[in-house]
Amino acid sequence: MKGKKVTRREFVADAGRIGLGVMIVPRHVLGGVGYQAPSDTINFAVVGFGGMGSENALELAKTENLVAFADVDFAFSESKVTEKLKDDQKKDRPEGITLKQKFDKAARYSDFREMLDKQKDIDGVVIATPDHLHAVVAKAAMQNGKHVYVQKPLTYSVHEARVLRDLALSNPKIVTQMGNQGHSSEGARLVNEWIQAGVIGPVRDVHVWTNRPVVYWPQGVPRPTGGPPPAPPPSPFGNPFSFRHVNQLLASAMGSYPVPPGLRWDLYVGPVAEDVPYHPIYHPFNWRGWIPFGVGALGDMGAHLIDHPFWALGLTYPTSVEATSTQWGTMAIPPDPKAAAGSREARGYNKPVSYPVATAVHYQFPARGAQPPVKLNWYDGGLYPPRPDVLPDDVTLKSEGGVIFIGEKGILMNDTYGANPRLFPVSLTEDASLVPKTYVRIPWSHEMNWVKAIKGETKSSSPLEYAAQLTETMLLGIVALRTGQGRKILYDGEKMLVTNIPDANQYLTREYRAGWAV
Repeated sequence: MKGKKVTRREFVADAGRIGLGVMIVPRHVLGGVGYQAPSDTINFAVVGFGGMGSENALELAKTENLVAFADVDFAFSESKVTEKLKDDQKKDRPEGITLKQKFDKAARYSDFREMLDKQKDIDGVVIATPDHLHAVVAKAAMQNGKHVYVQKPLTYSVHEARVLRDLALSNPKIVTQMGNQGHSSEGARLVNEWIQAGVIGPVRDVHVWTNRPVVYWPQGVPRPTGGPPPAPPPSPFGNPFSFRHVNQLLASAMGSYPVPPGLRWDLYVGPVAEDVPYHPIYHPFNWRGWIPFGVGALGDMGAHLIDHPFWALGLTYPTSVEATSTQWGTMAIPPDPKAAAGSREARGYNKPVSYPVATAVHYQFPARGAQPPVKLNWYDGGLYPPRPDVLPDDVTLKSEGGVIFIGEKGILMNDTYGANPRLFPVSLTEDASLVPKTYVRIPWSHEMNWVKAIKGETKSSSPLEYAAQLTETMLLGIVALRTGQGRKILYDGEKMLVTNIPDANQYLTREYRAGWAV
């Protein structure tokens, strides 16, 4: 007769109760070096495997069990897994091999809804789709009782951020994490400690910048039409090649393409209310710059850059936001003879379809206790902040991006993800060396922080309760941008309401396709 299989946890508990001294312990109970009992292993799934989803899975698969994934393009997902089999020197990559083995065994689905319905062994879900699907998938997963790791930005809209925040607060047993990995870094903790210890004095101004989208993905371009080029319009200037006509020619020149075999474009579009025909300019990766699918450079990098001043300074809701930019990418909407006379529909107009190449956004935050009001300035698309006078002339502002806190005693700078915090004048470094370490350090990856929180060993670093408010702040920059140049929106965060320009409130949410609403 076979004995009952004993788990490690049961064995240790029983040994303690009966007071045994030396025992011979079988391998199946304690395991060997690096052994992890199945009962201590998380079953995870990934929705959106082809981009950051595969990177997150690479880290998680080292110790956890990939049981399923959902993606609209299996071929692309497979290619990303294959890429990870070798390192930069073309040598075998052990973690890549492990991922491939688990990926090949995992159940695969085109529709995440089917996966959540059928796959009952999932503990947690990694959500790494384009931005427009984050909230749809996360909400469904959380309503199914799954822990979620949601890539940044947490959501596409302010409304969606509120929905996920409320869902997380009402389900405290669900462990949540946004994929802004710099939040778990050593640099982020030093920034917090130095700022809060007053090393640079009170902070009233912060400058944040990134080079995205330049060289990464296109913005400020028209939607492909696939139609023949339009005839040159009459021009009072003697040259018909106006900005609008050039965009129409470009939209035509990009052509039209059939949906590739194996790509479920209908599921890719998902909650988007309008019909967007497939074009390879959107998938993979380039979706970030297109209004139906992404929220541009601010959504991409704000979670990595605005995160640090938002956290260190204890910011909450901004009271006002204004934005300016270069030209949007547009699509020409022809005149509608049935529209009301004098309306833009009757005249025809240019509809924004892709975000501008470069943007500047200015947020005003109120005082917090003894801390003064703060103006936070965002720059993207290759725009740089003004150089502080105290910054030495030989210090180069990195094109990749960074943050500058301007205090009464000096400045603190950090790179993207909170890396490399440094002080000017450099004499402040001595003061910083005396600041005690008051923030708990995270010795694991951001993904493993989430896993260990699920196992009850720690707390998640960037839970939705925090990430939702950070995301809302980022997205209010998009709201101000869409409201129009030269305008300032006044915001009541408690009511989630733009108080001075009623039309701006439409940009706090979006129109959803039937059956996809959040």
